[in-house]
Amino acid sequence: MAYEERTYRNYVKADNLVKFEVIEKETDLLILAEQNLYDKALALTLKYRTELESYIQRDRKFLEALSPHRIQYDAPLIVKEMASASRKVRVGPMAAVAGAVAEFVGKDLRQFTDEIIVENGGDIFLKINQPRKVGIYAGASPFSEKIALEVEPRSKPFSVCTSSGTVGHSLSFGKADAVVVIAESALLADAAATAIGNAVTEVTDIEKGLKFAKKIRGLDGVLIIKDDQMGALGRVKIVPL
Repeated sequence: MAYEERTYRNYVKADNLVKFEVIEKETDLLILAEQNLYDKALALTLKYRTELESYIQRDRKFLEALSPHRIQYDAPLIVKEMASASRKVRVGPMAAVAGAVAEFVGKDLRQFTDEIIVENGGDIFLKINQPRKVGIYAGASPFSEKIALEVEPRSKPFSVCTSSGTVGHSLSFGKADAVVVIAESALLADAAATAIGNAVTEVTDIEKGLKFAKKIRGLDGVLIIKDDQMGALGRVKIVPL
């Protein structure tokens, strides 16, 4: 897979946090923490990538499935959590992989930093102590790089995950410019963003996508952008970028 420069990261700013990247094969993490935790983050990234790669070697269908997949009983926890999240929204388990890596690495790093943000291909795990803005990149849509979601601190970590049918390499059967999902679980948010995005091919499908999102338990907020239209539900605060 060719490297794609993630120019949207130029908009990620947190003056009181240290920003660094961890890149290992397809995994490309942007991490903001109270100190530079690169060595620890790299070791965790390698750990979870190894668990995933080793499991896929003995269960190839886990990688290829486009619908919920029954996993082996001795699968690693990250595999079990991916399968569980994808089952809730009826997509394949790899639809949750970016959110899974962001959350598993982020949770393990929390013992070294009180505040942390881990972004993995548009999927973000957060434990924040002050309001933050999450910029929205939506391809050719006029809203792209013009708006952000303002998110407030919570007692527990939470996630903001994005799927697109017009941007990037991720598989989508829809044509939404951006589907953004807020949830406590990054795995659920990632898988749900994919599932909702699959339902949106035209502007007129935005309402259909929101109706589908309402049926998914565990989501806090959803934003759908298609061309020059958007729709939202739940805890979504849109602000200028």
